Formats: sequence, structure tokens, C-alpha cells
Amino acid sequence: MSVATENTTFTSLNPATGEVVAEHPVHDDKAVAEAVARAREAAEWWRDLGWKERRLRLLNFKGALTRSLQRMARLIHEETGKTLQDAQLEVVATITHLDWAARHAHKVLGPRSVFPGVAAINHKATLEYHPLGVIGVIGPWNYPLFTPMGSIGYALAAGNAVVFKPSEFTPGVGVLLAELFAVAVPERPVLQTVTGLGATGAALSRAEVDKIAFTGSAPTAKKVMAACAESLTPIVAECGGKDALIVDTGADLEAAADAAVWGAMSNAGQTCAGVERIYVVEDVYDEFLARLTEKARGLRPGFDREADYGPVTMPGQLEIIERHIKDALDRGATAVVGGLESVRRPYVEPVILTDVPEDSAAVCEETFGPTITVQKVKDAEEALAKANQSSYALAGAIFSGSRSRAMDLARRMRSGMTSINAVLAFAFVPALPFGGVGESGFGRIHGADGLREFASPKAITRQRFALPGSVVTFSRTEKDLSRVLQLMNILHAKQHKR
Repeated sequence: MSVATENTTFTSLNPATGEVVAEHPVHDDKAVAEAVARAREAAEWWRDLGWKERRLRLLNFKGALTRSLQRMARLIHEETGKTLQDAQLEVVATITHLDWAARHAHKVLGPRSVFPGVAAINHKATLEYHPLGVIGVIGPWNYPLFTPMGSIGYALAAGNAVVFKPSEFTPGVGVLLAELFAVAVPERPVLQTVTGLGATGAALSRAEVDKIAFTGSAPTAKKVMAACAESLTPIVAECGGKDALIVDTGADLEAAADAAVWGAMSNAGQTCAGVERIYVVEDVYDEFLARLTEKARGLRPGFDREADYGPVTMPGQLEIIERHIKDALDRGATAVVGGLESVRRPYVEPVILTDVPEDSAAVCEETFGPTITVQKVKDAEEALAKANQSSYALAGAIFSGSRSRAMDLARRMRSGMTSINAVLAFAFVPALPFGGVGESGFGRIHGADGLREFASPKAITRQRFALPGSVVTFSRTEKDLSRVLQLMNILHAKQHKR
């Protein structure tokens, strides 16, 4: 939670206890512009260091973060309310990604030769990627380190400077991150953090950055895009999801239930790629639901070390969760675990709803709470059709006893990422891109695609020798052009048979 004070500072609060975590400055338009100006100078220095020196410094940054793992995890725990163990896992995942980005940036983005083709055989063709300059990152509160570092770490590895605006609910994580970077890279302010409320993020969107990386709701993403459109600043946006899990015939139901309850309830359901909808084929529905409900009933929210998950971080989200549950129940759904009484501010106990209409808010809108809708379907094809009806398309999961059918369903699921016989596995594989389509946004972080997201491709050709009879000159003859046309017929005119 956060509370503004006299428009100059704001206070971050522990959502579980209401206690003050820290007070931070509200950076206005001028302060943000000054940070971007400093970043612009630092970006030139960072770019000129070259791949080897940047790699060394980023690995030292990784080392500083690793040595401060417990400190960072405690801060995440205090600012979000999530369990300390989950906060520790978040830092571990972040370290893994930072390591991958630092070690693979040169291989992915460095100069490489490409075949010029017959038409330009006398040229040497080179492709390389140049840093964009200054990247503005607007981060979320639910995974205040892991998610923004999917942009920050990869942008830094690509040779850019970064100005980071963390969520007003988790500003301390951003401040500590910049402090740790300064330990590893004291020479220039290559990574800076600006803090504040929504106006600070808007100021960063309007500042003269070379790209914005945004994570948040779709309505806010549209506002950021509108601000960026004024200066044609490109944006990569990750806007949440309404992810589906399909349980097919032959699936390991114990593993599916365990994964489903984790995917839906961990971090109090506040996971953009978490499980919110489950479609189960009818011949395994009863057994799966029995296992799922048993596991969900054993969970307890709280702030103590024995709690399974923490509070709902944003107070306003509680109203959305209540509305979704009430709408589903009013329209004939059954609460097999929990119900409206499960909302006990700031906590929400597990809720499992069955027979929920497909056009209800609980199915169509992002709930972002520890709730699941479970629907019985005739077969996997019906499950896939329902899963794909959502306007969101971030991620999903398939549990099946058939490897080939699982792969087929995964490929046809409308999503940016799909796990088979697991949930969220893709997020822990640094080499894989992360991002969605539709209302879930566009662009990618993580992996080679994430590195390229923060770089500009540069094509270079160098003529090695002149060809006789060139056609790209005003002195060409009919005979010169005739030779080219004959060559095209030889190379490309053949009709290929099936």
C-alpha cells in the first residue's frame, strides 16, 4: 500500500499489518527528465564499454544481488505481504535470468555474417544489433523484482541505460535494486530508480526515452501508449491474463490438482500468468475436483512464516474479487470451496467455483485473487475452444496422458506461453520469451527475443568486388538486364510438385 503526503513524499505500507515500511520522494516531471538526461550520458559510456566489460559488470551486479538475497526478500515480503519463502524464490528466479542475459547478450546481438544470396554474391553481408539508448521501465507490484528485471536486466545486457519507475506499492524494491547496481557499477548512473505515484510513471512515458517497458493493466497500458504516441516512442507491454488450465483424459490428476492450486493460489492469486480458469474433460472431472478441493481447503493466508500465501496487496482489488464471486453465485454457480465469506480483508481464503457461466465476470475478467472457476467439458477440443474464447492470451497449461495430444493442444492454445504437465514453467527458463497477445499485450521479455526487444537491428553490406554487367547503374545495357532475367528463370521459375 502507499499513501501520499503533501505531494512531496509518499509512504509505503505493509498491506498485511498497515505498518509503515518507508517514505519515498515523489519525483515530478522535472526530476524524471533530469534522470533521463543523466541516463542519456551514461548510456553512451555503457555502450562504449563493449560486450566483455558490460558482461563483467552485470555478473558483478548479479553477485551483489545474490549476497543481498535475504535483504531483498524481506523487503519484498514487507511491501507486498507475500510469504518470505515466495519472496526468496522471486529473487532466485531474478538472479537466474540476469545471469543468462549477461552471458548470452554478445552471442545473440553481436555482429554476424549472413549469406548475401546469388543476386548480391559480390557483397559481404553483416547483421548486428545496436542498443536503443535509454529504456524507461514501469514495473508492477505483484512481482516487484522478477517482472521488471525481465526488462531491466535484458535492456542493460543489450547495452542500454535504464530509468526504472517501480509501483507505488513497492518503491523500496526499486530503490534497493538501484543501490545494488551502483555497488557493481559505480562509474555512471546506468540504472536509476524514480519513485512516485501514477504521475511519475506518466512523466517517464513522456520523457525522451527510446522505449518503454510496461507491466500492468490493459487500461493503464493504453494510457501509456497514448503518451508514448506523442513522440513515437515504442513500447513493450505485458498486461495480465485470464489463463486457462486444461485437464485431459489420462492426466496425472494428483499432479494436475497440485499444480492448479499453486498456479491459482500462490501469491494470493496475484500472478499475471496464474491459473484462473480450469476446463476438465468429463471422465476425470469428479476425481480431479475432489483432489483440487481437498488441497485448496488446506491452505491458509497470513503474514506469518507458516502461512501459505499473503494478503491482497491492493485494497481496491478486494472489491473486484468480491464482485466476481457474487456475480458468479447470483448466476447459478456453486462455491465448492469458500464463497463471499472468504473475503476477510486484507486476506482472501481459497475460493473454487463450478458451473460458472462463460460470460460471467469471473470467467471473462481478470480476477487477480485466490479464486478458480472449474468447468466440465465433453473433451479436450471443447476445453481448448473455451480456453481460447478469452480476450486475454498470456499463458496456459495442459495436463494430459498423451504427449502428442498435449503438444497439439499447446500449439493451438491462444497464448504466448504454454506449460505441459506443469504451470508457469516457462517463466523459469531464461532462454524462452515471455509475453502475450490480444489484451495481454505485445512484445517479449526474456530470452533472445527479450534481448532483441531492446536493440535495433543494423544491416551492413560491403562490396568485395565489382561484378561485370551491373544492372544497378545508369550505364547498364539491355544485355546486362537480359542476363539477370535469364538467371531468375533458372533459379525461380520451376513449378514445384506436391
